[in-house]
Amino acid sequence: MFKKLSAILFVAAWSLLLPGTLTADEGEYVILSAQYGNEGNHVDVTNRLKELARRDRRFRVDYRTFGDPAPGQAKSLRIYARGPDGRERMFEYGDNSVIDGARFRSWGSGEWGGPNDRWSGNWNGGDRDGDRDGDRGRDEGQFLILSAQYGNRRRHIDVTNRLKEMARTDRHYRVDYRTFGDPAPGEPKVLRIYARGPHGREHMFEYPDNSVIDGAQFRGWGTGEWGGPNDRWSGDWDARDGEHERR
Repeated sequence: MFKKLSAILFVAAWSLLLPGTLTADEGEYVILSAQYGNEGNHVDVTNRLKELARRDRRFRVDYRTFGDPAPGQAKSLRIYARGPDGRERMFEYGDNSVIDGARFRSWGSGEWGGPNDRWSGNWNGGDRDGDRDGDRGRDEGQFLILSAQYGNRRRHIDVTNRLKEMARTDRHYRVDYRTFGDPAPGEPKVLRIYARGPHGREHMFEYPDNSVIDGAQFRGWGTGEWGGPNDRWSGDWDARDGEHERR
């Protein structure tokens, strides 16, 4: 009896040490489809994404990983998923951005949806009739924006107010230095949105130039009512302050 109990405890303790055993598959969103490319040329990469997810929870988006359906053109990976409220969402990752599978359910196992779990929309996130999953839920996201910065580690500027202006006019838009100004001419730049999640933890979302932001995941996106006097980002550009982790 003692040996049997010891064996059970050993297996349980070992499972805790395995990366991703308990947390990699506990995300809130069920993946329905994954597409790579742009509006003019894109391919279904759902099965390829499953292969990558089984090997690693985090990886970098690259045309060499998914193939190149649009040579010489800007491309992105779009993951279409269903949230806990039954609503469908689109997550976009530009080339060279990093995907963290923690937000997706069954990421490591690749058990995404079933026969009835199919994406009902198109490349732009709209339904078959051309309507976007847009304004009805644009302010129902789970993350509260605290700050927005544009640039790179060496040179970046606060663009929170500019982002509010853009958000009031459109739920989806493309990141571009001409929109935010150019704090680092000739250098790669990104937009970083720092936000607080539903459990009070802070997260950083990164969007390289030419990637598209979908405001659906951010609370108060269309109204610009982001936080209050006590809602301030507590980290630095790299999301480090000794307490919070980067997502």
